[in-house]
Amino acid sequence: MSMDELRGLLNRHARPDMTTPIDGVLVSRVERSEPPETSMSGTVLAVIAQGEKRLALGERVHDYRAGQYLVASVDLPVTGHFVGATRERPALGFGLVLRPEAVAEVLLSAGAGDVPREPGGAAPGLAVSDVSAELLDAVVRLLRLIERPRDRAVLAPLVIKEILWLVASGPQGAAVRQLGLADSGLSHVARAVRWIREHYAQPFRVEEVARLSGMSVSAFHRNFQAVTAMSPIQFQKQIRLQEARLLLATSPGDIAGVGHRVGYDSPSQFSREYRRQFGAPPSQDATLRPFSKSVGALS
Repeated sequence: MSMDELRGLLNRHARPDMTTPIDGVLVSRVERSEPPETSMSGTVLAVIAQGEKRLALGERVHDYRAGQYLVASVDLPVTGHFVGATRERPALGFGLVLRPEAVAEVLLSAGAGDVPREPGGAAPGLAVSDVSAELLDAVVRLLRLIERPRDRAVLAPLVIKEILWLVASGPQGAAVRQLGLADSGLSHVARAVRWIREHYAQPFRVEEVARLSGMSVSAFHRNFQAVTAMSPIQFQKQIRLQEARLLLATSPGDIAGVGHRVGYDSPSQFSREYRRQFGAPPSQDATLRPFSKSVGALS
């Protein structure tokens, strides 16, 4: 019954921008299957109530469907699409933005023996599991509060903490717990990811980024690959090409200039790598809709 109620709540409260009156809570309704599109995942818990979505991160492919949830613990470049969504049977999803400070608060509230021990190394940045009955019940109770504005301010934070604890202590809890730990392997990789995203157009030496993230070069390579499914250089290339696709929407007549702005000195290399990534040359894509910057794990 809870899954039926969840679908009803998502149908009633879906908006084009996915937002709800509860901060950090998102609702998604997709009525048709589009071609795979590149976006940033965001740091989010995404629960699918109806339909199926496929996400690719590097060479890893994650499928998740009704009754499952995905955890994205680092904001990563992903390519994804909903499978088989129609107006008659739309894909429906719930999202909760994962904030490190909120996860840390939940972990600090738990007893010392109640928090599972951390595995060695960093956990993958994307992971999929089945939704437990307890987690499903908590998500439904949170969405009910959209229709109860008098109770929302008091009860919503409590239910969000419950959801965070259920996920942090569940099968994919390692990724969520590391999000809230300041000195975890994942937090060090997230520091490197932020630096690369902010300086994507400039060349860098892996040794320098490893030092900035507080890891040895060998540990940095190992943990970065575990979290992102890519090497640091591959990650930088993904960010460059995504930014180029956005820039082409505003500067369609300056393909060489866009390539240079995102870090390519060679127009031919830019065109070649762009075509390999998106399946079309920059000249063709300049006239098309750019990739979405929404929460890619959900929308």
